[in-house]
Amino acid sequence: MPSCTFRPIAWLGLSASLSAFLLLSGCESLLDKRYGESVAPTEGTARIQGIGERADVRRNAMGMPLIEAPNFHDALFALGYVHASDRLSQMIGMRALAQGRLAETAGPGVLDIDRFMRTVNLRSSAEVMYRNASPRLKQFFEVYARGVNAYIFQYRNKLPMDLAQSGQKIEYWEPEDSALVFALINFGLATNLREELASLTLAQKVGADKLAWLMPTYPDEQLPFDEADKLKNLNLTGNLAGVDALTETLASVADLHMSGVAASNSWAIKPSNARSGKSLFANDMHLPLAMPSLWNFVQIRSPKYQAAGVSVAGIPAIVAGYNGHLAWGMTMVMGDNQDIFLEQVKRENGRTLYLADGKWIAARERQETYLVKGQRPIQEKVYETRNGPLLNAALGERKQGVQPLPASSGYGLALRSIQNEADQTLDALFDLSRAKSVDQAFDSAREVRSIALNLMFADAGHVGWQVSGRYPNRRDGRGLIPSPGWTDRYSWDGYADPMLHPYDLDPPQGWLATANQRTVKGGYGVQLSNSWYYPERAERIAELAGRSKQDTRSTVAMQYDQTTLFAKKLKAMLEDPAMASSLRRSIDALPAPQRVKADEALKRLLAFDGQMAASSADAAIYSAFLQESAKQTFLDELRPEDGPTWKAFVEMADISYSAQADHLLGREDSPFWNDTRTPREEDKPTILARSLAACIEYLEANLGADRKAWQWGKLHQYRWTTETTRLAPYLDAGQRASVNAIQGYLDRGPYQAGGDHSTLNTSAYHWGQGFDTWLVPSMRMIVDFGLAEPMMGLNSTGQSGNPASPHYDDGIQNWMKGQYMSFPFQPAAMDKVYGTRRLTLLPGAGK
Repeated sequence: MPSCTFRPIAWLGLSASLSAFLLLSGCESLLDKRYGESVAPTEGTARIQGIGERADVRRNAMGMPLIEAPNFHDALFALGYVHASDRLSQMIGMRALAQGRLAETAGPGVLDIDRFMRTVNLRSSAEVMYRNASPRLKQFFEVYARGVNAYIFQYRNKLPMDLAQSGQKIEYWEPEDSALVFALINFGLATNLREELASLTLAQKVGADKLAWLMPTYPDEQLPFDEADKLKNLNLTGNLAGVDALTETLASVADLHMSGVAASNSWAIKPSNARSGKSLFANDMHLPLAMPSLWNFVQIRSPKYQAAGVSVAGIPAIVAGYNGHLAWGMTMVMGDNQDIFLEQVKRENGRTLYLADGKWIAARERQETYLVKGQRPIQEKVYETRNGPLLNAALGERKQGVQPLPASSGYGLALRSIQNEADQTLDALFDLSRAKSVDQAFDSAREVRSIALNLMFADAGHVGWQVSGRYPNRRDGRGLIPSPGWTDRYSWDGYADPMLHPYDLDPPQGWLATANQRTVKGGYGVQLSNSWYYPERAERIAELAGRSKQDTRSTVAMQYDQTTLFAKKLKAMLEDPAMASSLRRSIDALPAPQRVKADEALKRLLAFDGQMAASSADAAIYSAFLQESAKQTFLDELRPEDGPTWKAFVEMADISYSAQADHLLGREDSPFWNDTRTPREEDKPTILARSLAACIEYLEANLGADRKAWQWGKLHQYRWTTETTRLAPYLDAGQRASVNAIQGYLDRGPYQAGGDHSTLNTSAYHWGQGFDTWLVPSMRMIVDFGLAEPMMGLNSTGQSGNPASPHYDDGIQNWMKGQYMSFPFQPAAMDKVYGTRRLTLLPGAGK
């Protein structure tokens, strides 16, 4: 083995900044050896304080645990212990992010992230949530926390590399921390927050009159000109201090965790449509591509509780899974349950005032103290109006930490959300995991208030769907674009009656499916959202589910399907007689070299079957055309390409149905077809002709002239990255160099990818920015009630977040190849899957 030289350096780990070793070529094995003791054993006996009787932990070939205990409390204790042993760095990192305390160990580069998180105040939301939980559930959280802390205490001198070298003292886990992690995940589902902020950035560039063209809600709906009218006659240019910094900070939060993710597919097949004559259930939940995945699989077996499925380290629950009677899972509703309000603000006599119904009112003030590594503590104020905290007051305006909010700040941006509303969501989600039938599942699902989900469930004979959450009744407006806050015209008037939340049971068509699409049309009794995702994934499920009777094999094929229906729609647009004639004239008007390339691209697009395989050249041409058409249509007015306006435009395409797609399929009268850089008046066929030629030029420049060598996967790739890597841009040059030195030990990839945002096997890229995958089905689960052992599943990374573990990355190949693991419930099958080796947790002093 080659010799290795190490020297202490500073780098950033999963939770914060840390000291580690400069990794040179061939030194991975030395790091594994050095930190091998941080990997918990899989057999033997561990005596620890806090457990009542005992718990046994067996693991399958992928390191996924089966927890067996004589009572549920010991099972929960063991779950805390197992979560900490597998994902302690992830747990500490999520807690620090939610608390707004990254800068304590990462330094000043992440201070704006902390400011933002302190401003939205997830701590308060978690406190309300935990306070309103039942005594039973609070006890569950306490027992779980004891299990986490037992591991922290036992391994305090044998922590994973990032935590061991951080120099920070690992604080013990509090029961309320689990509620905080839940609040962080819930906040990440607020899709419209980033969209509203992006709309302000766009409005400053193109004006309120043209904004609606950039914010379509669905292919068959009118553009939201009524919403954009709210911004007319407002002097936004130069008066939205901090909005660019706020947008950038929220994007950083999304990179570290998630924010505004259009996540997941789920479908349930009725017995009449299943080959076995019993129900079939599938769920794959989408999250940003990360190392490790947010999800980890676990199975629990105790006398009064049995279940298998995915969990989130830090939360004592199985979030989606199967309990021997019921399968349950979820997708995002894309619910809009928060709004941004524009506030008129000013400074007077040392106070921040805001205008409300003709009167200037003093904003509420909250003091926050930031401990920043290498600096003195910083004290700053957070300001709140009747509509919520002022987000831009915390960001982008202060060159020094003690600098007050300037009087020239113009408009404040207040966040109104459903946070701090009392309910028993945590109890309801736990009860859902214990439900024995679809009827019981409905009873629990209706009580889930604080999180907007499409809850899908099935038992052997029935399938059901229930929308959960809390949705505001707005006096006026739709909440798609920020509203003036100085009047009560757009204020909230309570919430929609939960009895009006959409649901379905055993539909005549034989199946239920959700894929973040619009599930109810306008005029329905509840305004769920105006930020639906593209419809193609849901349409593909409908196409495949209705084609023939389903079984496990066909369900696996659906989860790995890489067919885009958008290609068929694009082809129909191009072949429309009027468009085809105009496009022909526009292509003929191009210079000869471009004309040849445009003809080549058009011919290939018209022949493309929509199969987004990684090996496909046509998929590469199709995707390059989508990318180039976006730039040819919009970049002239939204430039520069690396500026905040174009980034905001691209970001909105990540979140919901986009102007890029909307213009390709229609909108021939859009003002954006005209290229403002030329003296002539362009139309849609002219821009499409240019885009056809440009996509071939792009591929020649990036993949070479040999068409036979073109492959979609050479442009479109998976890269699993840790938070260490994603936070590196916020560090100084020396720290970034240190991260780069160890990146190969932490990250995985690249691997060629197929699919895109519109395929069931989702592999979304940033439409208008690049082709690298950012969003994937980070877990997959299937429950076929016709099988002796119904449940199987897989994760997108390994079970462990510790690079020294053999289960750090072993799930990647299984995930790419569709090699599912069984989660059995019969004792004989359990021995076959989990073996007989076990780690036994017993009461004792612990060391």
